[in-house]
Amino acid sequence: MTSTSPTPTDAPPVPAGAADAPAQAVPGKRFASPFAVQTPPGAEGWHSMYPYYALLCDERREFDDGKFWFFDGMHNPEPLYPFDTIMTENWWVAVSQMSTRVWPIPLAGGIDHRIINGYLYISPNAVTDADEIAQRAQEFTVRAGHYYENWDEIYEQWVAKATDCIERLKAIRFAPLPGMEPADRVFEHRGLYSSYDLLKSYGELITNLFEMGSYHFEMLNLGYGAYLTFREFCQTAFPGITDQTIASMVSGIDIMLFRPDDEVRALAELAVELELTDVLLTEEDPSSALAALAALPGGARWLESFEQAKDPWFWFSTGAGYQHSDRAWIDDLRLPFTALRGYITRLLAGEDIRRPLEEILAERVRVTDEYRSYLPTDADRESFDGLVALARQVFPFVENHNFYVEHWHHSMFFSKVRELGEVFVAHGFFDDREDIFYLHRNEIYSALYDLNIGWATGTEARGVTYWRPEIERRRRIREVLKAHPPQPALGVPPDYITEPLTVMLWGITQESVQEWLGSEGRDGGELRGVAASAGRATGRARVIVDPEQLHEVQDGDILVCRITAPSWAPVFSRLSAAVSDVGGIMAHTAIVCREYGLPAVVGTGFATTSLRTGQLIEVDGNTGVVHVVEDVPA
Repeated sequence: MTSTSPTPTDAPPVPAGAADAPAQAVPGKRFASPFAVQTPPGAEGWHSMYPYYALLCDERREFDDGKFWFFDGMHNPEPLYPFDTIMTENWWVAVSQMSTRVWPIPLAGGIDHRIINGYLYISPNAVTDADEIAQRAQEFTVRAGHYYENWDEIYEQWVAKATDCIERLKAIRFAPLPGMEPADRVFEHRGLYSSYDLLKSYGELITNLFEMGSYHFEMLNLGYGAYLTFREFCQTAFPGITDQTIASMVSGIDIMLFRPDDEVRALAELAVELELTDVLLTEEDPSSALAALAALPGGARWLESFEQAKDPWFWFSTGAGYQHSDRAWIDDLRLPFTALRGYITRLLAGEDIRRPLEEILAERVRVTDEYRSYLPTDADRESFDGLVALARQVFPFVENHNFYVEHWHHSMFFSKVRELGEVFVAHGFFDDREDIFYLHRNEIYSALYDLNIGWATGTEARGVTYWRPEIERRRRIREVLKAHPPQPALGVPPDYITEPLTVMLWGITQESVQEWLGSEGRDGGELRGVAASAGRATGRARVIVDPEQLHEVQDGDILVCRITAPSWAPVFSRLSAAVSDVGGIMAHTAIVCREYGLPAVVGTGFATTSLRTGQLIEVDGNTGVVHVVEDVPA
């Protein structure tokens, strides 16, 4: 990560599967200025929902207008709810401090954020001064080297810290303030009462989120960095090698994000064994199915296994885990039960429902051995062996952290916020607990104190009359913003993109940016993106912009989405390929498709706005191209 990868003394033969030439720069072209984006009629005043530091302003107009901004549809595909900005504000600091103040990564700075018409745009900063790069590289080598040399031990410590954080989150409770403070509290002589406990619990909730946010990125940049270094070596040593070929050399590692789907498969096998399939196949409503099973022989045993699987494996968000609307399996059992019925049907037909892990591992060995044989010297082979070993070692954290953070922790966090929302409903501030998400976290502090004042004095709190009309105003504004999709990019195309997450997770590279710039004059029947998972498939497009639509997926469909979530894994067994707007070679769409052997093209920028459900499309995961074969009426 701090120096150029070794270059072979003799150029090796270019292996099969070489990539097409990268997109050429479009001279003089830029994206629209972020300051030129107009507020849709009816959304006036949207700025008031968000903190001042996340907005464009005249004071930094020259700076913001000269930067490259891209829409973060991966984490926030819709206009942000005011409360949900806690997630973007969380990682705004947590990601950036790792690259700038903790490691620091020699060529990468932090990632700036701006909210424009309610949508989150981000912009990576690069370090270009040679002296600063050299100084950072020296510091980085010592700090990162310590983590790489002790990776397994530090990872074990990380799991303990993350689990403890989740257990403390689980213990936080919210309840309406009592009509009279209970006598037992008085006689404890604490001198602290329900009003104090309410504020304290909310403070603990918020700091718990920021604590987990810091853990989230403790090792992640290093994980991506190790992979990027291996990727750089391969691109230098094997000109034209594709990203999915490089990725195949670290595929086949059993990660936690497949565990929930594996649990559903196991429940399907148990249902077949216990002859409970009739109920599970005929009762589409999960609650009805569970109630019916309780009365059947063997039902109690299946239900016991089901309960064991639920916690923690059903704390699995149907989105990226950054929006409260990304409900978890544990909140809505329809998705896992749909998958369960699908697996039961396949088992009864005599099919094997296991993931093709053995084939993936065999391919990993074959590809690794093949490319290693192209290296001309022992020194090159030694470098290659060390880099691929490190990439495989760090890969489990790169993926497993997602289950602890975005799924288990964040899903539980939002459930605690809803619990607090019920307190406001009980005290007449809101009509529905979901209304709490229209308040920024700092506004909730004020609302809680207002609630305490009313409780303490006996005078009706101002919030009883203040918040309902304000929430309704914000609701209307957000609906207008939601009806106006954002542009994928704004500002000036960058000369360099060096921030690891930007490249590996979002798939933003010089090539992808130039593809977006050049898309205006391109045939509307073709999209280009990152070739993320090898293979070619033709099928009907199924455009999914909301997890609710997953129930519409049919066998053989090609999934077209902004980005997938790991919890969508059960539907992948029904797909023939996948296409996404955003994402890089290490995005979840790419990883899941490789593990399921499905062709995938990610980071197209425009898939969900260019393609329509029902179109016959061809996905070429080898070249990163998507073609419309047969159109359907709009």
